[in-house]
Amino acid sequence: MADTTVLREGLRFGEGPRQGPDGRLFYSDFYDHEVRALDLATGEEEVICEVPEQPSGLGWLPDGRLLVVSMRDRRVLRLEDGGLVEHADLTGIATFHANDMLVDAHGRAYVGNFGFDLHAAIAAGGEGPMMEPGWVAPGTSLALVRPDGTVSVAAEDLKFPNGMGLLPDGRLVVAETLAFRLTAFDVADDGTLSGRRVFAPLRDHGIAPDGIAVDADGGVWVAPALQPVAFRVEEGGAITRRVGTSRPCFAVAIVGDRLVCCTAPSSQPEEVAGARLGRLEVFAL
Repeated sequence: MADTTVLREGLRFGEGPRQGPDGRLFYSDFYDHEVRALDLATGEEEVICEVPEQPSGLGWLPDGRLLVVSMRDRRVLRLEDGGLVEHADLTGIATFHANDMLVDAHGRAYVGNFGFDLHAAIAAGGEGPMMEPGWVAPGTSLALVRPDGTVSVAAEDLKFPNGMGLLPDGRLVVAETLAFRLTAFDVADDGTLSGRRVFAPLRDHGIAPDGIAVDADGGVWVAPALQPVAFRVEEGGAITRRVGTSRPCFAVAIVGDRLVCCTAPSSQPEEVAGARLGRLEVFAL
């Protein structure tokens, strides 16, 4: 049985949940091409913008302007009074669809990408081969976008860099979905990364980490994509909590004292793009 309460139904595929500067939950719906903001207290929801090439990761510059990943054309867009404008072009770094994003307090954005056509690979051969220890995913780079929109490589050869979070000690944690691990980096004053090491190995638990959220104690909440549950993981890989969801969980956020989970029957476009089976689910922490 699910431990969560269903907050909202009728999504196609929710992703990139974040608590916004105004306290609302912001999230993307891939196949409705919308970024929305939801007041968890009142249930009132607003469409913030439409992203024709599919929205994903979200974040804010220090002055409050919204950044959103435009997946299929591999760009980061910025919301101005007149609408969305290009903030950064990732085509020189992203080798397939751009995806999740973390924007830090300085306005620096770290942006991951698929690395290859994952959906086509699953459609052709299923998920089974990717679960085998001998299968190695193509590597790709994590992009660093500075507040002025300039782009550089933050780290190379990650296996589907996905959800990200900052630990209380300032380290960056990246979910390497197809390496079945969380990877940590030291962050320099200029935003560059070093000291790469495994934060938590997750293959033995069958967890391909998708979206993540870091809590105040340094625990990392992980959406495992293939399972209807969210896990809290500590450094070293110990799982300290499990929260059951009604459907497979693809992304998580901490909003106030609640864990918000984006769930759906699948991530395959042919299964979810034409339906409205996605949900937002919440759990009181």
